[in-house]
Amino acid sequence: MSTTLQVQHRDISTRSELRRIRTEGKVPGVIYGKGLDVPANISVDNKELMNMLRTHPHAVVEVEIPGAGRHPVMMTDLQRDTISHQVTHIDFLRINMNEKITTLARLEVTGTSPGEKEGGMLQMVLHEVEIQCYPKDIPDSISVDVSDLAMGENLTINDLKVPSGIEITQDPSMVIIAVLAPQKAIAEDEVEAMDDKAEENAKHEDAAQAVEKD
Repeated sequence: MSTTLQVQHRDISTRSELRRIRTEGKVPGVIYGKGLDVPANISVDNKELMNMLRTHPHAVVEVEIPGAGRHPVMMTDLQRDTISHQVTHIDFLRINMNEKITTLARLEVTGTSPGEKEGGMLQMVLHEVEIQCYPKDIPDSISVDVSDLAMGENLTINDLKVPSGIEITQDPSMVIIAVLAPQKAIAEDEVEAMDDKAEENAKHEDAAQAVEKD
């Protein structure tokens, strides 16, 4: 396991007890799933949890459940305060390392596209993709190489090179990333077209005036 998380046992708490846990800088949660007779009520240090969510939000995490030993788990649900957006509760699922699971994998852009060098704007449409694999094969990220991506082109899920043992379950034709023409360039083209039109109108007007004089 590349990621571990320290958790503490807690009793089923009242609202006041839950507030106390959060005041102490911890987040209440629960672990359930295969291998556990009953769900385990736990709390975890908020800073440690935030670090996990920033670096490996979809990773398999090994936790020491008080009275139940070490177990591999994955985050399944996260609740946040509607105002402060602080995490108020977290759910973990105890998994079987010998069974395939469905989870998300982060996409990481590599290289610089020729379209960007020409002034295009790289737009990320998908930041994650849904994958199916054994827990041990979950990647930290999947690379999206944009080195050959020109202005106006895009990459789809079908263009990804995924590690062995991993299957992407989403539509292969879904666009991941694209290089768009810059808005400024579009505006300049429109202005140039307007100038050409105005010049043409002016010529027509001059020609009409010349005819009237004749």
